[in-house]
Amino acid sequence: MLGLLEVERGARVLEIGTASGYVAALLSERLGEENVYSIELDQALAELAAANLHATGYMPQLRHGDGERGWPEAAPFDHLIATCALRNIPHNLVKQVRRGGIIVAPLARDFWSGALVQLTVQDDGSASGPIRGGASYMPMRSHRTPDGPPVKGKARAIDTTLDPRRLLTLGFAIYAGARMPGVSMVHRELGAKAEVWLMDGAGSGAYCEPDEQARQYGERDLWSDVEKAYQEYAALGSPESDVFGLTVTPRGQEVRLAHPGRVIVSA
Repeated sequence: MLGLLEVERGARVLEIGTASGYVAALLSERLGEENVYSIELDQALAELAAANLHATGYMPQLRHGDGERGWPEAAPFDHLIATCALRNIPHNLVKQVRRGGIIVAPLARDFWSGALVQLTVQDDGSASGPIRGGASYMPMRSHRTPDGPPVKGKARAIDTTLDPRRLLTLGFAIYAGARMPGVSMVHRELGAKAEVWLMDGAGSGAYCEPDEQARQYGERDLWSDVEKAYQEYAALGSPESDVFGLTVTPRGQEVRLAHPGRVIVSA
């Protein structure tokens, strides 16, 4: 993540999520402590980070507060890095990074988590860039979503030719998450076996394991929906995660394919 940030000596960086202070220490060593700003929401962690950093001789700018708000009075920054997972990139944070500056953050959505984005702030105030692999972090507190109601109804068994293991690539998870907003996926892998659950947060669900019928619950046929999404994904050539990208504007977020630049969803 620090490599993706592409920092140079003297650059000013805002970190969201100080935690133990380790990343702030690395940035201070590389850039000079006067150029490092770091925010931590949890008071105990903020105090721990300050103690760790001061004990090792680093004195970056530290704040106990909500990272979603950023540090507007110290903006603009050259770079921004988040070490907590975001559901979306708040445009409020984009506005605190100069044009041409880089934002690196892990995203966590309902269908997938751990996709790492590297965004460049554009002249029009938007930010866009590719998915750069994965990195899993605890979600930002204000970006966590409550659990929906339990799955309802009797199981409806259906035949399926879709092996649930095909759903577990990050490329498909990003695509399906964009095409099926509000649907979450949970899986468990036991050797060559994979069990997949889908839930829509409104009481519908689906379950499947390899070489078995799928089972659907509630009003929505979730397994049928994910089969359609997989057919679309396969028709696009089953793109890997690094073919996807994200654009952030004041109006929302767009998940897109870099080639041919097709927007998958606006959210």
